[in-house]
Amino acid sequence: MDQNVRAHDYGADVVVEDFTVASDTAGISLRLRNKRAAAQKTFSSERTILMVHGATYSSASLFDVPLGGASFMDHLAAQGYDVFALDVRGYGGSTRPPEMDAPAEDAAPLVRTDVAVGDLARAVSYILRHRGIPRLSLVAMSWGGSVAGAYTAGNNDKVEKLALVAPLWLLNAPAPIDTGGALGAYRKVPVLDFRERWLAAAPEAARESLIPEGWFERWAEASLATDPQGNAERPRVMRAVNGPIQDIRDYWAAGKALYDPNDIRVPVLLVHAEWDRDVTMASAQDFFLTLKRAPYRRWVEIGEGTHMVLLEKNRLQAFDAISQFLAEHYAHSGQR
Repeated sequence: MDQNVRAHDYGADVVVEDFTVASDTAGISLRLRNKRAAAQKTFSSERTILMVHGATYSSASLFDVPLGGASFMDHLAAQGYDVFALDVRGYGGSTRPPEMDAPAEDAAPLVRTDVAVGDLARAVSYILRHRGIPRLSLVAMSWGGSVAGAYTAGNNDKVEKLALVAPLWLLNAPAPIDTGGALGAYRKVPVLDFRERWLAAAPEAARESLIPEGWFERWAEASLATDPQGNAERPRVMRAVNGPIQDIRDYWAAGKALYDPNDIRVPVLLVHAEWDRDVTMASAQDFFLTLKRAPYRRWVEIGEGTHMVLLEKNRLQAFDAISQFLAEHYAHSGQR
């Protein structure tokens, strides 16, 4: 697999590298960011993590914006984890399909879930070879939870543990991300306008304190920066592929699962927040109860949080729940 490594100087305590990995499609490469403690010289399955983003924002946007002094990736690296974060094609630092340079209406929705699962498979294979380990743990959010869940269902032998934050599952209400109408190849997201929809999920009295001062602006600027072409438009936008929304229409909103969680045979953590409108508590419960063959499963509910809990005032509760889950000893027996 092709590899290009760019090292960054982010300080003596944390080593940061960007890897470029070839996908299964000619001309499409995938960006992997890695963070780890500078002192870390040996690697293991139990301490290696790959993170997967959701349907709109890239891994850099969701997992690596330093809010309150540190990002989620920083938090995990400081605890001794070797942390990778994948951008699926069409997102962040990965190649955008050529159709994204043409008008959106000229092509069908890009990057369906099965394509993302293929990208995840390439990333996992690269990391396992690069580190010389047999397995790693997956941490994924929202649509990324669907991608990671589907991958794990078919590759239990390569996954140590699976931690999912509000994974997309069968919907019992319309999906807020789907605004209706015809879907082109991609959509243009006015990131700076997202604050209102974000806060609308919380009770009115809680909105002012949900996102600490300055956090939204820092996150929004980092998100816009992941798409220089969209950021150059006025008003500024970030392009996001529509394949995940087409899959919501064809599967999750239609009562059809893309994969069978009963095929997942590794420990699973489900993290959910009480004000999540995108993945409701009923949907999360339905998913949790389908995990019949996981060696053990756990559900952590975060009070006073929305679908974007990883970027809100109570984010450390989610971080700590995931860190604790990953740190617990589990004797992996290979394919079960």
